Amino acid sequence: MKQITCYIDFVSPYAWLAFEQAPRVLEGLSYQLRYKPVLLGALLKQHANPGPAGIPPKREWTYRHVTWLGHAQGCGLQMPARHPFSPLPLLRLALACSDDGHVNRFTADAIFRHVWLGGQDANDPARLSALQELLGEQIRPDSQEQAKALLRANTDEAQARGVFGVPMFEVDGKLFWGLDGLPMMRAYLDGDGWFADGEWDRAASCASGLDG
Repeated sequence: MKQITCYIDFVSPYAWLAFEQAPRVLEGLSYQLRYKPVLLGALLKQHANPGPAGIPPKREWTYRHVTWLGHAQGCGLQMPARHPFSPLPLLRLALACSDDGHVNRFTADAIFRHVWLGGQDANDPARLSALQELLGEQIRPDSQEQAKALLRANTDEAQARGVFGVPMFEVDGKLFWGLDGLPMMRAYLDGDGWFADGEWDRAASCASGLDG
């Protein structure tokens, strides 16, 4: 059984789309998929990346694209009332349901749906209260400080492993980024010869034209 880690931040629409799509892409394989919340803003800052929301024309395209993808996939996606928003309350709530930095699919699904279905304010206090009630007994008593520590640890681990965005899937030390990285990961898990022939490393060894 393959162990797959999926790094997520609920502020990312592509994380929601990949979360919904992954079980279909991986159908028929023996695997365990674990979800690890991280702070996307810290990953972007590390590489001086403003993210798509920081480039106005790209922001408009991204919102149109992800909304269409939600329609095309059949999972739905409506932009929340404001975006980007601070994901910290949602990340900490998710990790309040954890004792090891991972969250189960029910928890992740509830929070993704809270953000990406309905077009409402993700951080509206009344809605956050309702979400907390939905998660109910999964939330561990006196977990607030532990949740903060887990988020810091998860984000530090992601940075150390080379995670630069979300969603990012890690299997056998290999990183597959984004919704459109899912077919590539499936090919790897199916034993595609491209990986065995060393193309994975050769492709990344191309000299940078930005140097010097």
